[in-house]
Amino acid sequence: MSSAGTADATALNRPLAILVAGAYFMENLDGTIVQTAAPAIGRTFGLPAVDINAAITAYLLSVAVSVPLGGWLADRIGVRRVFLGAIALFTVASLACGLSTDLVTLCALRVLQGIGGAFMVPVGRLAVLRATRPRDLLAAVAYRTWPGLLAPVVAPAIGGVLTDTVGWRWVFLISVPIGIALLLAAVRVVPQSDVRDPRGFDVGGFALLGTGLVALLLALEALGGAGTDGPVIAVLLAVAVAAIAGAVTWMRRTAHPLLSLDALRIPTFRASNLGGGVYRLVISALPFLYTLLFQVGFGWSASLAGVLVVAVFAGNIGVKPLTSAIIRRFGFRTTIVGSSVAGAAIAIGSVLLDAATPIPVIVLLLVVGGAFRSIGFTAYNSLQFADVPPALTSPANTLAATTQQIAIGFGVAVAALAVRSMVALAGPASSALGYRWAFGAVAVLLLVPIVETLLLPRHAGAEVAAR
Repeated sequence: MSSAGTADATALNRPLAILVAGAYFMENLDGTIVQTAAPAIGRTFGLPAVDINAAITAYLLSVAVSVPLGGWLADRIGVRRVFLGAIALFTVASLACGLSTDLVTLCALRVLQGIGGAFMVPVGRLAVLRATRPRDLLAAVAYRTWPGLLAPVVAPAIGGVLTDTVGWRWVFLISVPIGIALLLAAVRVVPQSDVRDPRGFDVGGFALLGTGLVALLLALEALGGAGTDGPVIAVLLAVAVAAIAGAVTWMRRTAHPLLSLDALRIPTFRASNLGGGVYRLVISALPFLYTLLFQVGFGWSASLAGVLVVAVFAGNIGVKPLTSAIIRRFGFRTTIVGSSVAGAAIAIGSVLLDAATPIPVIVLLLVVGGAFRSIGFTAYNSLQFADVPPALTSPANTLAATTQQIAIGFGVAVAALAVRSMVALAGPASSALGYRWAFGAVAVLLLVPIVETLLLPRHAGAEVAAR
């Protein structure tokens, strides 16, 4: 057995922390790098660029649905086995994605990638937590967090450059050498872990939730598309509503649910994950809309579009050191409402952009939008656990992680629906105008988090904000 065969709980296992950080980087990179390649993939498959959102959403939703399964498997067969298997699955699926010849195949392979990502990152985090003493936990989390923050910043530019130089297939193939390197390192540094015998897996909740989300995604994909089939969409929506409602009912009644919904009784947690889910949906839709606007609406290159979208994430990271001070100064309610109003204003301002708008003006708009995006995300992420008792922390964390991932996944699907609808409304002769109107359409949704947050007590989360 290698020196990493047993966990050293007396010191920070830096190689393990760095390895998991690398896996987190790869998973985040793959979640966003495809956006700038969407028009090129669409040309290869003979489809509109907006239709490629299905491959992005399929990945994000498969991550969301599979997160609880990954934790259950880690306890059932061991963290090391699940983590190594997840890296291998992710790497093989990345290779296969790069060789895809049609959108259906690509979406199916992206689901496999998402499952690999859902197992890889949370289970890797679990390996680090089990091998780290409490006083080294902050350092371990720092190792894992920053690569994940860096990935969305560099992904649009990398995706654009790869697409314009060696072709869109390399936005997937770039993960293959990274995955191989991570797998070789994982064999050496991931410690053996105890195999536990956890409760049975909630197959019913998993099946119902998965069916509902897939049906809803298919319905959104069909809406606004060419040859829209009304009865088919109605059936899909009915299946989605019935399955999701059934999943909620099932998980409220079963002894060991896939997701415990008890924390939703807490107003601050509910607002952070329902209204906050709509906020995340809209804000996550904007980078995809910018990519389509710049490349399809304005006719700019993938490289230029990618570099411009980087400004969103640069603003996101640049304001990070100030977010806590802003929340302490204004409180959660005012901060969230302000971020939502600013997000809506940025989206509406984007309606006014055209190909003649000076690049510095566009960059400024994107940086400011990214900054408010970061403030809003931080406020929601901090508020959601403000009133959650210790006994509910673990199930609430799993529920929050799942709902947030679902919201981000459907953000891309809703963005695509807005583009299809607005382009159809503007007409073929003014399709660029339709891409701009799509920003206004998604901005309207921000009324939901604004209203829900205003219903919270003025001093909601005050104890957390004061720390």
